[in-house]
Amino acid sequence: MLPSPPDSASQLRSVVVVGGGLAGAQTLTALRAQGFDGHVTLIGAEQIAPYDRPPLSKHLLDRPTPTWLADELGVDALGLADDVRLGVSATGLRVGAQDVEVLTDAGSVTADALVAATGSHPVRPRGWEAAVTLHAAPDADRLRALLRPGARLVVVGAGWIGAEVAGVAAAAGVHVQVVEALPAPLAGPLGAAVGAATAPWYAEHGVELHTGVQVARVRPDGVDLADGRDLPADVVLAAVGARPATGWLADALPLDPDGALRVDAAFAPEGGPRHVRAVGDVARRRSPRHGLVPGGHWDGALRGPEAAVRGLLNPGATPEDHAPYVFSTQFGHELAMYGQRGHDDDLVLRGDPAAQDGAAGWTVLWFRRGTAELTAVLSVDRPRDVGAARRLFTGTGLPRVDRALAADPATPLRSAVLG
Repeated sequence: MLPSPPDSASQLRSVVVVGGGLAGAQTLTALRAQGFDGHVTLIGAEQIAPYDRPPLSKHLLDRPTPTWLADELGVDALGLADDVRLGVSATGLRVGAQDVEVLTDAGSVTADALVAATGSHPVRPRGWEAAVTLHAAPDADRLRALLRPGARLVVVGAGWIGAEVAGVAAAAGVHVQVVEALPAPLAGPLGAAVGAATAPWYAEHGVELHTGVQVARVRPDGVDLADGRDLPADVVLAAVGARPATGWLADALPLDPDGALRVDAAFAPEGGPRHVRAVGDVARRRSPRHGLVPGGHWDGALRGPEAAVRGLLNPGATPEDHAPYVFSTQFGHELAMYGQRGHDDDLVLRGDPAAQDGAAGWTVLWFRRGTAELTAVLSVDRPRDVGAARRLFTGTGLPRVDRALAADPATPLRSAVLG
C-alpha cells in the first residue's frame, strides 16, 4: 500500500481533475467553495464545455443544443480552474507517495492530488457496429438527424435510456420497436415484477415491445432476433448499459471486473492512497447505509464531489451519506427512486399500477426481508411520496417503516415511520 500524504490540507497545493462532465465540474466548484486556493488543472476528453447528459435522452428531439452546466448550475466551473485542457484524454496514472502524475495523449500533469471523474462509455457488443449509441452530445446530434417522422427505430434495451428514447421518438411520429432480453422493462434495476407494471405504457404509445428475447444479429437495416424474427429498421439504438471509463487507471489502482473503482464513504480508494478520489460513474462507493453503491446516475455526479473534496481537504471530516437516487421520464410518467433494493427484499405496493385513474400514481416500497427496514422507494407519478422518500433516507441507518400503514396510499408515507 502506498503511504498517504500529510493530513494537513495546507500542504495540498495542486489538484488535477480528470473528467469534463458534471462530476468534474462539481469537483471544481467544490474545491473553490471549500476554500482551496491552490492550482487546479482540468483535463477533459470532450472538446466542449461541460453539459448536462439527462436531456440527451429525455429531450432528444426538443433540445437540439447541449444544456450547458454553467447555465443549469449557475457557475462557470471552467473559470474556476487555472489550467483547462479540453480535447485531451487521460491514458495512464502514476501514484506516488506525495503526488500523482496523469499521463495524457498530449503530455502529462503532476499534482499533489487527483480527482478521477471520467464518467463511463456506452456498451456496444462486438458485431453491433451498425448500431448507434446515445451517451454524448455528438451521439444525440447523429440520432436526432436520423429520427424523422415515419422512420423505423429499433431500441435494444428497455432500461432507463432505452425507455426514454422510445417514448420521445414515438411521440414524434417514429415507428418504434423495443427489444429487451429480460422478462420486462427495467427488470434489472427494479426487478421483473415491478418492471412489468411499466410494460403497458409501450402499447399505449404505439411502441412494440419484445421481452425475453436475445438479439442474434444487428444489421444496417434491422435486427435479427434469436427466435427467428426479423425487425426491419432505419436506425438501431444499442441501449444496453454503460461501463466506467477507467482504462487509464488500470495499471495504478485495483478495479472491479466491470472497471469501477471501489471507494469508501469519502470517495477514496478502499485501502488505497488518500490523495486520490473518484466520483461519478467511475466510483463504486461504500455507503454505511446501503452497502456498495454503483455510480452511473446523475445525482451521484452532482452530489458526490462535495463529499470527495471535503475528505480530500479535511481528512478527519465525516462524509455525508447521500442516498442513491435516480429519476426518469417515460411515456408521460415521472419515476423517482431513492435507496437501493436488495434482490431478495420484500416488496410492498402502495397504490395500483393497473388503476384506470392514472393521476393517482403508485409507489413501490422494498424492505429487507422479514424486517421493517426500508431499503428503497420507487415513486411513479406520486410527487408527495418522492419528498417523503428523500427525507426518509437522511438518517445514519435504514428507516424503519410500518408495512401495513405504508401500503395504504391514503396514508402519508411519513406517518408510517416507526419510532
